[in-house]
Amino acid sequence: MSLRVVSYNIRLSGSGREKAIASVINFCEPDLVILEEATRPDVVQRLASDCGMKIWGAVHGDSLAFLSRIDLVDHSWHQVRFARRRYLEIVLPGASSRIFGVHLSAIHSNVTERRRMYELKSVLAGIAEHQQGMHVVTGDFNTLAPGEQLDLRKLPLRLRLITWITGRKIRWRTIQAMLDAGYSDGYRMFATDHGYTFPTWDPHVRLDYAFVPTPLKERLKRCVVICDAPSLKEASDHFPLLFEIE
Repeated sequence: MSLRVVSYNIRLSGSGREKAIASVINFCEPDLVILEEATRPDVVQRLASDCGMKIWGAVHGDSLAFLSRIDLVDHSWHQVRFARRRYLEIVLPGASSRIFGVHLSAIHSNVTERRRMYELKSVLAGIAEHQQGMHVVTGDFNTLAPGEQLDLRKLPLRLRLITWITGRKIRWRTIQAMLDAGYSDGYRMFATDHGYTFPTWDPHVRLDYAFVPTPLKERLKRCVVICDAPSLKEASDHFPLLFEIE
């Protein structure tokens, strides 16, 4: 049995764009959706209704929320040291596999990359007891993987200035830290293309990821960026990431 999971940043709560977001989610036909920037429970509740999801969870002001077509054993939000946002834990039925949703700090700079490193280390410490079991860490990491490049000319002037002030060449370390912690980059297991997930109107950077423990990576059966669904540009500035686990 496989489970289809979508990680999707719906941008600034998704308010006013519920119909377009639901159209994208329904196109993906997921069993479980992890949402980022889903700060309004009323929006999440409407998405659950429009997508035929019988379970949903959201907390006002929290970025991480979820929709589920299947029964879940448990779900909870966890605050960890250094992290600006709480991470989400979903316990799946059966063998109690887990999905962890994360949303790391934004803005491309050396200062914010250090902050993302602190956040990630805290998240990894928080989920350490589950390291040996099947789990996926997914969400908007707001950073680049080793070997990937950021075209600074694509950034708004304000963000370019921040990058220049903090050191023009950004030392991307967060994704390498995930790999060093024993995880495999789900998208890179199946594809060698750019896999850009942001922004939908001019894709040029990959910010959204799904990581699995390397010893259990064979249980990840698919990982793709959904870039052909209707209403993508109207729905959000991110493309959803779809993966299937066994």
